[in-house]
Amino acid sequence: MTSIAVIGAGITGVTTAYQLLARGFDVTLFERHNSAAMETSFANGGQLSASNAEVWNHPATFLKGIKWMLKKDAPLLVHPQPTWHKLSWMAEFVAAARSYEDNTVTTVRMAIAARRHLLAMAEAEGIAFDAEKRGILHFYETAHDFEHAGRVNALLKKGGLDRRAVSAEEVARIEPALANGRFVGGYFTESDFTGDIHLYTVGLAKACLRRGAVMRLGTEVANLARLPDGGVEVAFRAAGSNATADAQRFDAVVVTAGVASRRFAAMLGDRVNIYPVKGYSVTLELADEASRAAAPWVSLLDDKAKIVTSRLGPDRLRIAGTAEFAGEDRTVRDARIRPLVAWSERLFPGIRPAATNPWAGLRPMMPNMMPRVGRGSHPGVFYNTGHGHLGWTLSGATADMVAAEVAAAFGRTRVPGSAVGAGSPLVAA
Repeated sequence: MTSIAVIGAGITGVTTAYQLLARGFDVTLFERHNSAAMETSFANGGQLSASNAEVWNHPATFLKGIKWMLKKDAPLLVHPQPTWHKLSWMAEFVAAARSYEDNTVTTVRMAIAARRHLLAMAEAEGIAFDAEKRGILHFYETAHDFEHAGRVNALLKKGGLDRRAVSAEEVARIEPALANGRFVGGYFTESDFTGDIHLYTVGLAKACLRRGAVMRLGTEVANLARLPDGGVEVAFRAAGSNATADAQRFDAVVVTAGVASRRFAAMLGDRVNIYPVKGYSVTLELADEASRAAAPWVSLLDDKAKIVTSRLGPDRLRIAGTAEFAGEDRTVRDARIRPLVAWSERLFPGIRPAATNPWAGLRPMMPNMMPRVGRGSHPGVFYNTGHGHLGWTLSGATADMVAAEVAAAFGRTRVPGSAVGAGSPLVAA
């Protein structure tokens, strides 16, 4: 049987493993933590949001980034300390502005396709992940921001998304918790939804195990090496150990390792220019009835503050946002958490959380904001990484895409009777 190693058990790695199993491959999943979904897939914003598919490579973003550089509570914070990686990444990020419209449209199409795959896998495996299919509401406090949203909406519509403009009165009707806000209007996407990425990924990892995957949890990959016969050797050992690494040959490897993908790609002779962009969240525990009543059920996105909310069942509200360019630093900074809490207190003063549960994770972001999906330079090397802030949103589609490409390389097709859908024709840059 054809053997495939998948490196990393976040949402992209686990969905990739599942799709490869559906095509009849022998899959081994490597993860340095003792469980799946312990890093960026642990506590993200929760939105499965085709409506948030606009890439960031826009001149307005560049200007805001410069203005915000010295503000500790800025939605987008670029630490001024230069590194060659940061500078080269930023140069490519600016250059990608020429593809802003095309990349936004392509991302929308992938996000719409991903919904079907994610829901099909959850239904097939009986995974409960606190899904709320109530749509996503973007709201705006100034006419300028609302007008810009209209221009973005034209691109989203070109990609196939139905997102409609709503008045200030409709904003309050769609989500009564916003009744006291001062808004000029919003945009509502009924087809978007939310859910707990950690619950989903852990549930799907268990499904992979049931379907025959080998799960090497608590295992760090020390090295990846190309082999003359087209295969790949994976050297691995217990996480945190200094023991001599064991080695195993695989017919192919799929790198789905988040921010570590850049390092693994270099071992394999490829350049995958991922930069870690830190995002923060708080998960408010709604322990009393008054707090539960004051918290929104419809998922929200404040475009100016770059803050999102997701209701995760009756007793939790996830609030997430901000982007911080500080290298591979996982520190949870109070200066970045406070704006999330203050935003919640301003809009939802009736919430008295029993706990806030602050968290930070590193989003693996490519300069053009497009995931790296497909073949590497070696016959047995493939990538599904670099999804940035849309890993949860895009993973269902990109996992299907890369699994289909692996299957084509080995002359495989999907196992008859598989519960997941057909391969997507979309190609990511």
